[in-house]
Amino acid sequence: MKIWFDGKLVDRDEAKVSVFDHGVLYGDGCFEGIRFYSGKVFRLEEHIVRLFNSMRYLMIELPWSFEEVCAATNETVAASGMEDGYIRLVVTRGVGDLGLNPRNCPKASMFIIVQDIALYPKEMYEKGLSMITSSFRRPNPDILCPQVKSLNYLNGISAKIEAVAAGAGEALMLNQRGNVAECTGDNIFIVVKGEVQTPPLTEGGLGGITRHAVMDICAELGIPCVEKVMNRFDILCADECFLTGSAAEVIAATSLDGRKIGTGVAGPVTKRILARFQQLVRE
Repeated sequence: MKIWFDGKLVDRDEAKVSVFDHGVLYGDGCFEGIRFYSGKVFRLEEHIVRLFNSMRYLMIELPWSFEEVCAATNETVAASGMEDGYIRLVVTRGVGDLGLNPRNCPKASMFIIVQDIALYPKEMYEKGLSMITSSFRRPNPDILCPQVKSLNYLNGISAKIEAVAAGAGEALMLNQRGNVAECTGDNIFIVVKGEVQTPPLTEGGLGGITRHAVMDICAELGIPCVEKVMNRFDILCADECFLTGSAAEVIAATSLDGRKIGTGVAGPVTKRILARFQQLVRE
């Protein structure tokens, strides 16, 4: 297994991050999770644009250009020898001291991992997954900006712990006003009378690349798709519900807090979108 580490491909055992790296000490950095299919990276440039936007917000500068990061990602995929897989591209502020001052980290670090990933069991993709509503809320953007895909995922992990303890596949996360933001690592969509709806990003969700792809698919297929502020009522009364993410892809959600959503199985609109998505990623 080869890992791209600070400018070159190395064996897995050689890819070592310093204990003084601020990504380790403070979660000071950002990342991207990316899929590739038949050896081709899905929407690579969109992912790297989002990565560079996260770095800009965090004031992290890489010694590699946008084009070089894209090339490094493709190089790592090629070195893996895999046809389909998952890419984890991580940027940290780099090695510093035990203080918080980012100026004491003279050089940012980047590594790229290519591996398989199975976010949910196969049977959940066939039957749909159950959700609970987490007691943990997504923070306001003035606390932690949701558009920054940072290395600090404790908010989502805390919600995931609740979901696992409840025997659910995922946790719905509300914002400070009680409106739906997203799930722990996925965007959420509902279907109401044939119209696909998803919360606007101002409600606290990440601008997901797969979310964008699904909205493009809806436009292509002539399915109405709108951004709409929603709460638990909207989800519980929806005809269908599904989640999207680079790791999750597209998966139906069939219950919330023990209450059935729609018919309790993946609905026709969800299946239609999923079928087109599975075609799109291999075009």
